[in-house]
Amino acid sequence: MRKANATSNPHTPEVIEGKLTTKSRMRKFGLLLTGPGMLWLLVFLLLPTVFLLVMAFAQRGSYGTIDWTFSIENLKKLVGFSSFGWSADNLLIIWRSFKIAVITTLLCLAVGLPMAFWIGAHSKKTSALLLALVMVPSCTNLVIRTYAWMIFLGAQMPPTWLARALGLIGEMESLYPGTFAVYIGMVSCMLPFAVLPLYTSVERLDWGIVEAARDLYAGPVRVFYHGILSQMMPGIVASVVLTLVPTLGMYVVSDLLGGAKFILIGNLIQQQFFGTALDWPFGAMLGIVLIISSVLSLIVFQKTGGKSFV
Repeated sequence: MRKANATSNPHTPEVIEGKLTTKSRMRKFGLLLTGPGMLWLLVFLLLPTVFLLVMAFAQRGSYGTIDWTFSIENLKKLVGFSSFGWSADNLLIIWRSFKIAVITTLLCLAVGLPMAFWIGAHSKKTSALLLALVMVPSCTNLVIRTYAWMIFLGAQMPPTWLARALGLIGEMESLYPGTFAVYIGMVSCMLPFAVLPLYTSVERLDWGIVEAARDLYAGPVRVFYHGILSQMMPGIVASVVLTLVPTLGMYVVSDLLGGAKFILIGNLIQQQFFGTALDWPFGAMLGIVLIISSVLSLIVFQKTGGKSFV
């Protein structure tokens, strides 16, 4: 309890949370606790972002150096303008990245939701074991897992034989490389991060609300929509955040499973910094676009899909 104090002097002793102290001393103690975290965010998040923003308006110098002459040329290049005219290639890459990120997120939710209910239906010990099995693949390097998918989806493997027999692909085609292989790799990579928050929401479900909805003669759809889905929205929001944002910047899976022609914004950024382009300012502009796109996607989801269903 905090006693009322007539004076606003921060150095006046008063009882705060059962202790005799001062406001000034409490502020110093709070700063001592939050200072290391704030310093970490400043050094490793805020300053690099500001530097990236400044570099985005610089220009590429000779032999890949940075010319600190500021202009909006990288912004024009981003939307397709160059000395050769206009091209929609960069915009198509950004659109393809968004489309794959959204579809991957929806697939992870579609697979992860039943999996979370199935895991939650078991005993505590069995559920812990199943969750550990879900997370085991994440302990393996992503490149190794992606190479495993390259082999498994190759031309001489059963999945390709089955796809040919069903007429899904041609006789001389294979599942790898291609869009299907990219989706498989993305979903397998992001699924564990979608299942964990969904499982947490399943564990916290109040089944009394579900029973009340049934007692009021609600149908199965309304019971799920109002009694279950509304309670799981925090877990769904967390799953979307943990899936959508990393998928937007993913480039290893698309580079290995999609082939050289399957380029996402992450691949384009990688080419600017470590590839043959060596255009760091344009790579910085793409990075800023990726950061803004991720933040806007989360805001839009919070304003629309993140609302309560009650």
